[in-house]
Amino acid sequence: MVPSSTYVSKKPNLLQTPELESVIASCKKRVERIAKDCRAGNRKFRDVEFDLENDQHRCIYGLVPKQGETFSPSDVLRTTKIFKNAKFFANGTPDSTQIVQGGIGDCWFLSALSAVATAPGLLEQLCVAHDESVGVYGFIFFRDNRWVDVIIDDQLYTRRPKYEDLTPFEQSLYHDDKECYLKSASVDEGKTLYFARSGTRDETWVPLMEKAYAKLHGHYAYLHLGKTSEALEDLTGGVSKSILTNDILDLDRFWTEELLRANKDRLFACQISSITTNRTPQSEIKVQGLVTAHAYAILRAVECKGKRFIVLRNPWGKIEWTGRWSDGSKEWTKEWIGVLDELGHSFGEDGQFVMEYDDWLECFTDIDRTLLFDSSWRMSSKWLCTPCRRLPAAFSYGDVSFIFKLPSAAPTVISLAQLNTRYFRDLASRSLWTLDFVVVKEGEDEPLMEYQHNKFQARDVSVEAYLEAGTYIVYARIDRVIDSTVLVDLSIEDWQLPKLSRIMTKRAEGRLIASNITPE
Repeated sequence: MVPSSTYVSKKPNLLQTPELESVIASCKKRVERIAKDCRAGNRKFRDVEFDLENDQHRCIYGLVPKQGETFSPSDVLRTTKIFKNAKFFANGTPDSTQIVQGGIGDCWFLSALSAVATAPGLLEQLCVAHDESVGVYGFIFFRDNRWVDVIIDDQLYTRRPKYEDLTPFEQSLYHDDKECYLKSASVDEGKTLYFARSGTRDETWVPLMEKAYAKLHGHYAYLHLGKTSEALEDLTGGVSKSILTNDILDLDRFWTEELLRANKDRLFACQISSITTNRTPQSEIKVQGLVTAHAYAILRAVECKGKRFIVLRNPWGKIEWTGRWSDGSKEWTKEWIGVLDELGHSFGEDGQFVMEYDDWLECFTDIDRTLLFDSSWRMSSKWLCTPCRRLPAAFSYGDVSFIFKLPSAAPTVISLAQLNTRYFRDLASRSLWTLDFVVVKEGEDEPLMEYQHNKFQARDVSVEAYLEAGTYIVYARIDRVIDSTVLVDLSIEDWQLPKLSRIMTKRAEGRLIASNITPE
């Protein structure tokens, strides 16, 4: 991927691919057609492909639910029944500080959503079209090297059961009056949602985007656990890389060249790796309020009065850092309290908090950084179905190679990616793949650069460099281990065939991206 001219970041943008405009146009047209048909028939839109009310098991679960994937919403309601005055964006634009995680472990996606919402005008581009009266919404996501659209209705899972499902004793608490029960339910509004919600009253964009992302992958359960770097790519078309804080050579340079550019041409998230429980029986370990193995969005980095601060957010909307510069801590003297506006922060139990750069480096172990591309960049790609050598085999480069030419010198991003298997997870290989590569300029013997992986089984790996004009060869190396946790404890006869058919179709469609596969 190279810019068409000398790269100067303009503003945060989605990756401009050849199909982007046509996908947006198609999505808008579908939303308009659905809205027109519904009005003609005097009905609201019901998405038969992802009908939460009438097809609950398929919408929530895949073929083989994994450990921790047990969900029990009580009811399904339309947004107009949940909120008194439902609005997609309550204040006209998304607020990154108002995302609240629900009953599924998708902090990785919601932290990515928070990070994207910090970049002015970026998230709005994903919400292509909607008609709130009819209840139809159109979104776009980046999957397997191309933009795709997703259409959903406005039905959402809730925690509050129907009045008719209450026990006689529970009904008596409301004087056996259904209207009294419904009035009490209206007080909670968004808090009754089973999955993610917005902390802003009457706002719907958070649960609807989560629903669209779940439909993109087939089921809500497929959003349980993941990597923030992948979600950032799916939401922007950008290229992500993982950075271990222990591997940063020059911390001042990282602050200046990376973090200070947050929300301009790159987005960030971070987490603390899981800590061994050998010395403690606790199932959940916190580091001064920070939860391990949990994704946090980096909202911004600010330097003021000689100190370096990072503003972060927990997608739970609660539970914050309790160390230095935490809300109400002794560091916030009269001299410093005035800095809050500059930081864009206020005290409160909302999941947002401030850390000094040194403390952040000391606590967090993993950083996800996604590079954004404006319209000056041009992308060229090639996908192949690559048969791998049977193990044991020599661990060497050359499993597959790619050749590309640069007509002139330019900043360049080279990315080696695997197919996104999340949307056919239960039919994916038991192998966990690790990619790396070297780049050699034609006619030379020594590698010009190489990808140094710091995370195994990443979906994609990349390098960034300024390359001179010429021909380059990318030599890939592919390694794998068997995922022993993938155990199918059900016979095929127990699988729901309609669900299996849809997943197999999605898998086949995904694999057709490879240029050396011919449809049978």
